[in-house]
Amino acid sequence: MTSVKHSVLTIDGLEALLDALGRRGFRVLGPTVRDQAIVYDDIASLADLPRGWTDEQDGGRYRLLRRDDDALFGYAAGPHSWKKFLHAPGQRLWRAERNAEGMSVVGEAPSTDRLALIGVRACELHAIAIQDRVLLSGGHADPFYRARREDNFIVAVNCGEPGGTCFCASMNTGPKAAGRYDLALTEIAGKGGLLYVVEAGSEAGCAMLDELPRRDATREEIAAAEAVSAGAAERMGRVMPATHEVPQLLQRNLDHPRWDEVAERCLTCGNCTMVCPTCFCTTVEDVTSLDGASAERMQRWDSCFTMDFSYLHGGSVRASPRSRYRQWMTHKLSTWWDQFGTSGCVGCGHCITWCPVGIDITEEVAAIRASDVGAASPGG
Repeated sequence: MTSVKHSVLTIDGLEALLDALGRRGFRVLGPTVRDQAIVYDDIASLADLPRGWTDEQDGGRYRLLRRDDDALFGYAAGPHSWKKFLHAPGQRLWRAERNAEGMSVVGEAPSTDRLALIGVRACELHAIAIQDRVLLSGGHADPFYRARREDNFIVAVNCGEPGGTCFCASMNTGPKAAGRYDLALTEIAGKGGLLYVVEAGSEAGCAMLDELPRRDATREEIAAAEAVSAGAAERMGRVMPATHEVPQLLQRNLDHPRWDEVAERCLTCGNCTMVCPTCFCTTVEDVTSLDGASAERMQRWDSCFTMDFSYLHGGSVRASPRSRYRQWMTHKLSTWWDQFGTSGCVGCGHCITWCPVGIDITEEVAAIRASDVGAASPGG
């Protein structure tokens, strides 16, 4: 990749970026305000972004608040994740129709949209990389996911406003962008307005920068951008304790009494899996028209919290809330390492914010660690 210094874009330069992506035929996706939340959707211009909005997050709590400036990215990650567009919640696999010759079956063609993702946080970059490992590696890659991941243009944003439930710093997944991206922005709000210190992460990003109205960043601006990420790391709302020890900690505490305590609160609603940017489980549904003339097979998101997910002949093998929560948490933080060589958690805190009863995965790990019933006794 051609070396590119830190550059600075103004609001006009950022608007020019969106225009350039549109001219190239990208479907431009980014944050926007809808239904009293900041969600990801199609955007056409900077006017669609959440200018001047921030959010307040805690266990089971999410509120939008007004900022005292016009920042476009002054919020923490909301209820959506980019898997909504890359690993779709509903995907038709094939359709069959009865005709004069009998029955014809037509497979669904993968999407041809070229996606530009605007405002991808560091934790979300790591989540996309995890889904890539799950859905693209091995001999049976998901063709629909692969089509949506081809030729993406990713504009990352270094986080300056961690939420009350964020803990990416303790997971080494943020708040500064790392991994595969084309451009990474750091938003700096000052008396002179908004500035964006930009780093290119790919040849495509370098080529895009060459087309935009920009200038080289000063030392002071580069230092200010670094301070944004450093400040966010210091203000994390949560911490995952002893991350490198968690897999073994959970495996030796499968019968810990804490699982019963959390089961008394857990509603097994599956919210945590729906908002999680890395959960990938699906089910398949076959639907036939009432007249029998057509049928289709759909792939839909599923959750390990549903009874049917673990159904085998004779019944569910995880019938209790205790067993289902333990499965989710131990898979996310422990056995995911065995399957995919990484944690399944990126520290985004979505599962804490959007749990109706505020169950906190970091609190559960800390509680098990504090009374590690499987640890060797002193002198043992």
